[in-house]
Amino acid sequence: MNKHVLTVLMSSAFLLTACGGDDDPIVFDDGIPKNNIDKPFVTSTEYTQDGMSEIAAESRVMTYKMLGVDGTETQATALIFVPKTAAPAGGWKTIVWAHGTTGVADQCAPSQQGLKGTEFLLQQLLAQGYVIVAPDYEGLGEPGGKESHPFLNVKSEAYSITDAVVATRDYLSHQGKLVSKDWLAIGHSQGGQAVLGAAQYASRAQLNYKGTIAIAPASNLKTILLGGEAFAVGKPAAAQSYIYSPLDAFTLLIVEGMQGHKTSIDYSTVFKGNLAALIPTIKGECFGDIEDEIQVDMSDFSIANGNSLKNYGRTQTGFMDLPQIDTFLNKTSQPLSEKVSTPLIIYQGGSDQTVPKAATDLLKATAEAKGMTIQYKVDPNLDHTTVYTNNSANFIKDINTLMPSK
Repeated sequence: MNKHVLTVLMSSAFLLTACGGDDDPIVFDDGIPKNNIDKPFVTSTEYTQDGMSEIAAESRVMTYKMLGVDGTETQATALIFVPKTAAPAGGWKTIVWAHGTTGVADQCAPSQQGLKGTEFLLQQLLAQGYVIVAPDYEGLGEPGGKESHPFLNVKSEAYSITDAVVATRDYLSHQGKLVSKDWLAIGHSQGGQAVLGAAQYASRAQLNYKGTIAIAPASNLKTILLGGEAFAVGKPAAAQSYIYSPLDAFTLLIVEGMQGHKTSIDYSTVFKGNLAALIPTIKGECFGDIEDEIQVDMSDFSIANGNSLKNYGRTQTGFMDLPQIDTFLNKTSQPLSEKVSTPLIIYQGGSDQTVPKAATDLLKATAEAKGMTIQYKVDPNLDHTTVYTNNSANFIKDINTLMPSK
């Protein structure tokens, strides 16, 4: 038989493999570069925060090799937790935990500042007998300290996840520990966006991707930013400062994340006035601190100016139409831009002000128009935090359904 014809037939026959289907080693070229990195695990040190080392057989900060957003190999960091339970027949299955927004500076990486409350879910999953991998994401906490984190870049986050799973299996297999090819991903906020990206690029790992649980996933960022601006109209300055500060903090992280990745952009083209003057003092801080300092600066200004933010300079008119920003908002940061065939579960709070339900509704509708099927679980009483904290039992149930530990 003609070699080209044989290749085409094999590609068609193993379509599910590229989508994370079965154990067959043949993976056809779907336009996603496969992870063939030599010796992907680099090194590891013990992780002693959050009490994880006390309940895990191994609690490590792993340095690993990944394909970066610039298309070149780079190094990144991830947390690895191994259960104390014996590996089942076929090996431990792997769960990726993708964290929410922390910032873009190395000090903001979970491996450095801790898991900030998300350890409770991870501890429950460890007890169920899963290996946990929690990537910092590209450029966040990375060993060289020179790269910026491409904030909310879907492909970068996805490659951080897929390549961390590959490196973890490499690390554990060299210890003689049996790890299954089965894995899935769960994440909140930025992490929700990241795991939707992992679903889209799962074939890179050349393993068996079982599904995605995205909790209040970031998407349709322009809709979120414009919605926040509209929500603030007519409100007192004190209320406006609490609405504008997270919006402006996110915008700053977007611009910071563009630096050094062939997309550098001048801060002055995005920010103006009082906010432009404040930025040099808050650049490089973590998200919560940036948000707090912007809010305080706005509050101080309004008190000194008749309880008004009228002349407080924030962002340049039309900055979202700048080519680099427009591409980021509408393409680079948008998850589910290509059809995903593996299971997708999305949790959303109806009272979420950070990732409003309207943005996730739009994400769902757009994905379904591409032929995707989404289990959409909405609770009208939950907000951006409680949609995560109040659903641990449901997450575990979903995980055990998609990928039983044994």
